[in-house]
Amino acid sequence: MRKISFADISIFVLKYIFNWRFWIAEITKKSKIYKRIVDKMLFEDDEILVVPNTININKKIESEGSEFLPTDVIKEVIKRTDDIVIMNSCLCRTSNDCQDYPQDIGCIFLGPTARKIPKNIGKLSTVEEALAQVDKADEAGLSHIIGRNKIDTVWMNVRPGKGLLTICHCCPCCCLWKVYPNLDDDISDKLERLEGVNVKLHEDNCRMCKKCLNEVCMFDAIHLKDNKITIDTDNCKGCGLCVNTCKFDAITIDYTEKTIENVVNRMDNLLEIKEL
Repeated sequence: MRKISFADISIFVLKYIFNWRFWIAEITKKSKIYKRIVDKMLFEDDEILVVPNTININKKIESEGSEFLPTDVIKEVIKRTDDIVIMNSCLCRTSNDCQDYPQDIGCIFLGPTARKIPKNIGKLSTVEEALAQVDKADEAGLSHIIGRNKIDTVWMNVRPGKGLLTICHCCPCCCLWKVYPNLDDDISDKLERLEGVNVKLHEDNCRMCKKCLNEVCMFDAIHLKDNKITIDTDNCKGCGLCVNTCKFDAITIDYTEKTIENVVNRMDNLLEIKEL
């Protein structure tokens, strides 16, 4: 009989309280003391970037004579990492019993701390397996979030946090970061749009199908105002989920000329990874 581990207990607790996460996050706006405690326990030193899904966007970025897709940023970080663990399933989607997106596409953990992750959570993987996981997530219509997230070191009980990067593959219905609008700004500001990404609304193309309003945006950036669709550029994180939903090219995503290294070097500052 397998011994019950800390990770088993954490998974059970997280699944139980998962649908309370909005209420828990909302209190950070109401109590400064509670906000400081939550920030210290779960979000201290976090730095997280949102990377658009590339399948439906399918637009290459031209920079310094080369071309790449947004998720090539993630793939470049993976290629520079020795220690890789792929989670057996997505904790968010399994907790929410997601029926719209695959529950078996779990997070990718990078860095030396990843080797401490219990085997019942994930398995050591190769670079090729991790790259295939990113492609699988793209094909499923998921958007990616990469960075240091202290909450992962807490629930898996692994340290040090500076030795772990997380790549989440997020759906609009179940992602933990749907709590973004409910969090105090000091915490939510740690989740950032990828440098150079801009989502644009083209009113002339809009047919008012309102599919983009149907809980597509995880960050509460799309609203109906005066019978028109609007995008709050301050809240928008450039995940691309609204672009994937719109069938009339009323919402598009554009990029400025930024190299992969601009973002990869930033990840280097968060985690010690090998040089190419």
